[in-house]
Amino acid sequence: MEIAIAFCIGLLSACGLFLILRGRTYPVVLGLTLLTYAVNLFLFASGQLVKGQPPILGSGSSYTDPLPQALVLTAIVIGFAMTAFVVILAIRARADLGNDHVDGKSKPKDITKEVEQ
Repeated sequence: MEIAIAFCIGLLSACGLFLILRGRTYPVVLGLTLLTYAVNLFLFASGQLVKGQPPILGSGSSYTDPLPQALVLTAIVIGFAMTAFVVILAIRARADLGNDHVDGKSKPKDITKEVEQ
């Protein structure tokens, strides 16, 4: 099971990084979202969830650590705020610049086609 979770985390991270390196804003937003999912899954998996055990303030010899769940909840809120901010930036850049390229420039025109005409 640990191999499957590690594979999922690696796949989400790789796909997210690939999409962040794209030239348009929509794939960048999707890449940030995938990286957020990868981090949430990593934080949740690092807690070694124990079923049927009380949290720290309970009776018993073993307990469930609530810190990973709190970190995932915080990461979800931060990821949502970051995604909303990036979407607003993308909309504003599209309105101001007229295109959705990350660097604000459209693709360069092919000069050879203009010279041939």
